[in-house]
Amino acid sequence: MVIGDLMVDHYIWGAATRLSPEAPVPIVNVKRESTTLGGAGNVVQNLVSLGAKAMVAGVVGADTFGRQLSEILENEGVKSDAVVTDNARSTTVKTRVLAGSHQLVRVDREVTDPLSKEIEERLFSTLTADIDKADIVVLSDYNKGLFSPGVTQRLIQLAADRGKKVLVDPKGLNYEKYKGAYLIKPNRKELAEAAKVEKITSITELRDAAKIIFEQTATTYLVVTLSEEGMAIVTERGSRLLPVKATEVFDVTGAGDTVIATIAYFVAAGFSLEDACELANHAAAIVVRHIGSATTTIDAILKDIEDSSLAE
Repeated sequence: MVIGDLMVDHYIWGAATRLSPEAPVPIVNVKRESTTLGGAGNVVQNLVSLGAKAMVAGVVGADTFGRQLSEILENEGVKSDAVVTDNARSTTVKTRVLAGSHQLVRVDREVTDPLSKEIEERLFSTLTADIDKADIVVLSDYNKGLFSPGVTQRLIQLAADRGKKVLVDPKGLNYEKYKGAYLIKPNRKELAEAAKVEKITSITELRDAAKIIFEQTATTYLVVTLSEEGMAIVTERGSRLLPVKATEVFDVTGAGDTVIATIAYFVAAGFSLEDACELANHAAAIVVRHIGSATTTIDAILKDIEDSSLAE
């Protein structure tokens, strides 16, 4: 069960061979456009690609992009009756303009106000039955208004009451709202900001920052993605570093979504958290080789493991 800030990633692909006479900017001759799920939707697509049966909950606007998002979910076979339409907000859309493989500009359309009480109650009225059926619950927070402290705690409590583990991909500075989650997965920069430390450049600084978050949240695990250094699994007892698997990096867009989805998939399937994170490291290595948000499969992960072992 994925609950989160649903978005549309809208790509405009073209060629740029000259500058505008109106301003020193490239003129893009549009060749094609594409629309994919972004935000929490990308977590869902990663789960589907891995072979999971996914359910999703969130809020969209009563607009064209909201309808497109719902159609994509339906076509993917994702249970989406807990996706609520809010007439007072627009669907979050990130439009990226690319010339060849180079991104020239990104244009965002979004409303980040907290949910109204009416929309919150509509969300929970359809969500509860889905959580009952879920093996695991993922909260994908993109700071677009869904995860107010009150709603977040209500979601975590709802899952806890039903014995479900909650995995959080966090955003923002207030990690206290994630109190009670089984796992929280920030990147290095997000962890430093949430712990209110200047920077994290060593394992000692990482552990010190993690200690602050453990005090705030009482979470069991922090999984911290460290870009070119891989990821770290941190508990109150210690930490373990998983080195990076990527050999080529073209675009890190959506890599965090792949990591949380892969961890959730394998933990739900009964793997240890350590093994799930190791597999997520390989999954991230695969998707960063592609432009834009990408997904991977079990077969691709197996091949990446095989290729990595042959290279050693």
